[in-house]
Amino acid sequence: METAIIGREEEKRQLNNYIGSPRSEFIAIYGRRRIGKTFLVKEMFEGRFTFRMTGKEKADTKEQLQNFHYALSDFGADPDLPSNWSEAFRMLGQHIERLDPAKPKILFFDELPWLDSYGSHFVDALEYFWNSWAFYRNDIKLIVCGSATSWMLSHIINARGGLHNRVTHQINLMPFTLRETELFFQSRNFPYERPEIMECYMAVGGVAYYLSLFENGKSVSQNIETLFFRRNAELKGEFGKIYKSLFKRADQHIAIVTALAKKGSGMTRLEIMEQLRATNNGNLSTQLRELEECEFVRSFVPFGKTKKNTMYQLIDPFTLFHFRFLDGQTSFSADYWPKLQLTPTYANWCGYAFEILCLNHIEQIVKTLGIDGMLNTPCSWRYQPTQAILASEEADDDLKQGAQIDLLIDRSDKTISLCEMKYAQGEYEITKSYDAYVQQRMNIFRKVTKTKKTLSVAYITPFGLKDNMYSRRVPRQVTGDAFFG
Repeated sequence: METAIIGREEEKRQLNNYIGSPRSEFIAIYGRRRIGKTFLVKEMFEGRFTFRMTGKEKADTKEQLQNFHYALSDFGADPDLPSNWSEAFRMLGQHIERLDPAKPKILFFDELPWLDSYGSHFVDALEYFWNSWAFYRNDIKLIVCGSATSWMLSHIINARGGLHNRVTHQINLMPFTLRETELFFQSRNFPYERPEIMECYMAVGGVAYYLSLFENGKSVSQNIETLFFRRNAELKGEFGKIYKSLFKRADQHIAIVTALAKKGSGMTRLEIMEQLRATNNGNLSTQLRELEECEFVRSFVPFGKTKKNTMYQLIDPFTLFHFRFLDGQTSFSADYWPKLQLTPTYANWCGYAFEILCLNHIEQIVKTLGIDGMLNTPCSWRYQPTQAILASEEADDDLKQGAQIDLLIDRSDKTISLCEMKYAQGEYEITKSYDAYVQQRMNIFRKVTKTKKTLSVAYITPFGLKDNMYSRRVPRQVTGDAFFG
């Protein structure tokens, strides 16, 4: 059954190791809605489960216990209907004790947060089951899974009660990379070439379910039109569903990404707090951490700054696509997306979406640049002259110019790679004026930061650089094919 799983090589390796270990394991798998958590576990262990059940959304404790009873019966037990979760876990333990002690007992609780209905004491019962019984055996492989990230983090992974430090392994299942996206389409015999796959990724990211909705025989453009811009389009209301399924108080998380979407280069925690008029407490930090765990947001310390200047940047392609084209819109003209592709609006989106694609594939960029064997710190840098400098007649003219570098890689070999991320539908041509602009930014960067490190420019483009006198001076470049490595 494993052959049906696309990519996920590291996760498969980890799960196989955990199941084969000589001790009991408590494995927590979490990640955003539609990412493929259930599919991964089901495909790997179908036919090997000792017990499996799925929580039901908005069901009360009585109904959840009834479903537990059905599930336990399906796995060969003959239990009474449990009256509470403590009794249910006791029945599960009794069933396991009658089984072959030499084989691992794989227990899978899917959508775990839904089992924790109001007043159920589910977590207390799970805690007692693990701490008083399962932990002391060597054959229990308890896998719990859930999309409600805030619940999984606070009640299971970072629990402070009886489950504190009880999870032996955690897997945060991430979106597909471009390479995994390519493998996905190849497995379904799609004829898409890499430029089309990149366009697809720029719109929906690497979320397995969204990719599964693409129809073979339609171009990427036609699929995007169908999924987002037609009447009753399947993904039109997906944005709200994502955040509400992941976070208990989703309105605050949505407010944060809404603020970040308006400032592509990112915001500090203080700037976000001011934008939201939020109270200075731990809630905002928790929400930012949860957004980061789900790969909606990345955090980084800008070059030359300290941790207190940490920036937060929205990097989820699907969320960015929503804010650029769907937010506040209720209807669209016929063939909206194909027509939009002929406009500057589409070109501007491609430029920004390509930068986000690059930020989601830093590992591939580093490898292509040949610097993966050293310590690398990806970040950004921006400079805004003060009023005093602008007013000074003696100040350097360069320092009177603002400057921003969206991606630089600070390397341990005393070199800094300044990355130019440029989208083009063919070879990108470096003009005389743009080459001068890049050189000016390098000069400003060196003067402001006073760095003694070597500065090396790297261009990142889908199809490479057009050959001319300026491109020949570029020491390193990364093309779209590198993202598929």
